[in-house]
Amino acid sequence: MSSFPADLLAGERYAVCGLGRNGTAVVQALLGMGAEVQAWDDRNADLPAQPNLTVAPLTDLSGMTALILSPGIPHLLPKAHPVADLARAQGIQILSDAEILYRAVRKSGSKAAFVAVTGTNGKSTTTALIAHLFTTAGRPCAAGGNLGTASLALPLLPDNGVYVIEMSSYMLERLDRFHANAACLLNLTPDHLDRHGDMAGYAAAKAHVFDKMDPDDLAVIGMDDDWCRAIASQVASHGVQIVELDADTLPPYDGPALPGRHNAQNVGAALAIARHLGLEDAAIRTGLKSFPGLEHRLQKVAECDGVSFINDSKATNAEAVSKALAAYDKVMWIAGGVAKAGGIESLAPFFGHIAQAFLIGQDADVLATTLETHGVSFQQCGTLEKAVPAAFQAALDENIPVVLLSPACASFDQFRSFEDRGSHFLQICDNIVKSGHSGTNPTQKQED
Repeated sequence: MSSFPADLLAGERYAVCGLGRNGTAVVQALLGMGAEVQAWDDRNADLPAQPNLTVAPLTDLSGMTALILSPGIPHLLPKAHPVADLARAQGIQILSDAEILYRAVRKSGSKAAFVAVTGTNGKSTTTALIAHLFTTAGRPCAAGGNLGTASLALPLLPDNGVYVIEMSSYMLERLDRFHANAACLLNLTPDHLDRHGDMAGYAAAKAHVFDKMDPDDLAVIGMDDDWCRAIASQVASHGVQIVELDADTLPPYDGPALPGRHNAQNVGAALAIARHLGLEDAAIRTGLKSFPGLEHRLQKVAECDGVSFINDSKATNAEAVSKALAAYDKVMWIAGGVAKAGGIESLAPFFGHIAQAFLIGQDADVLATTLETHGVSFQQCGTLEKAVPAAFQAALDENIPVVLLSPACASFDQFRSFEDRGSHFLQICDNIVKSGHSGTNPTQKQED
């Protein structure tokens, strides 16, 4: 791994709109490659003075190589940002930083492979697993995008390197030349419909992950929904190799960091892509055994008196929670926060896995109404501080082996983010373990 040449983009000019975590990283990377940058954020345009950087409203984009919009800023729906309208009026491309990364890597002369991972659920775990397989096998690898590090902040990899990019629908609709050597679409369920108009628009955005692919490349596609099956047919018509992932026929994977039927699909995708890009099965098996999982995604954070505490704070919608509930026979379920459209009614087929629910947050009453209708026992707890000990005691009383935080709701009523919510859960679990009960906290050794 190395840095990009300091003059790689000399003579090019970029406009960057939005200076959150992603946008700020993009500005620094572009400047580091010798580009000129004009950057602006409607709410926070505080960047230190640097050569080749202008911090000013984007009122004229003429002469710019491209406009890079931060992912959360709409360029079409529900209403285009004025800078996006300006770019279209002046004939300036609107791109994602993943596109600029691809161009920079190829302009640097590197033949490193690109892996793109998308889907409504599971893409972060699959991205991290693929990266872990290559890293443990000794291949240079860098992972980022929608997960963690901004795409353009990743280092320059050599010819045998592998970029693994988690791609949101927002990123995918702003690609141009990006060519994935392997791409994965795990599943499609309704999400971000305000940005894409309807499900057809959302599916069309996700399908861009397969643009530019040819018969030497590999497309891995989940086959559990009609949208993905239709996209698979389209991709196959272009002669691209396809691996179809049917969760009903995949062999179960029982790794401790990857429980549940849905993770069999994530593992299947990672295996197919790793093999396609040259990893031997022995190296893949070694990587699978050592994969630690991701924080806040079915993460076992503690065990006490035979009860496991599972942090699935990332599960902010019912579809994600269905995967968590299906992974365990019986749980004490902690849920609540800011409810998503549709609530938890779609979870009814999984209510049999819930011994009792412990509700928190702004929309606890919304969840309670659905649970009551279906005869699921619940307690109104209000906060995690009350819910976790109550769920633990109930688990002991009823001999239930799992306390599961899988909220089915956004976190912003009580926490800064789903990560903050999950970390708070971990702290409470740690306190339970330390309070005199027998048990162990798997995270403790790592934190000491």
